[in-house]
Amino acid sequence: QVQLVESGGGLVQAGGSLRLSCAVFGYNLNIAVMAWYRQAPGTQREQIAVSSPRPYETYVRSVKGRFTISRDNAKNMVYLQMDNLRPEDTGVYYCNAAGYSGTSWGQGTQVTVSS
Repeated sequence: QVQLVESGGGLVQAGGSLRLSCAVFGYNLNIAVMAWYRQAPGTQREQIAVSSPRPYETYVRSVKGRFTISRDNAKNMVYLQMDNLRPEDTGVYYCNAAGYSGTSWGQGTQVTVSS
């Protein structure tokens, strides 16, 4: 059974940084392609960063150059380093398998960026 536990969110001023963590249970990180998703207020959840075990990472344009996804397969952890945060980065952040559209999500972690 898949379980995902996100942490590390908080309130930060624009230009600041946060590092999100995701403890992953039920996926084999040695082969799983993982992603971070963001759900801004009033919008649908959006996949923003993807990490492949090759390793290979991709990002949506809005976060490219500011966010870095990484993983520690031995610890079953996925991370998202967020730098130069902007108010539009505000939202609830989730991790899950890349391209996931099911109903098994963690509780997410709230990120609020003040201007």
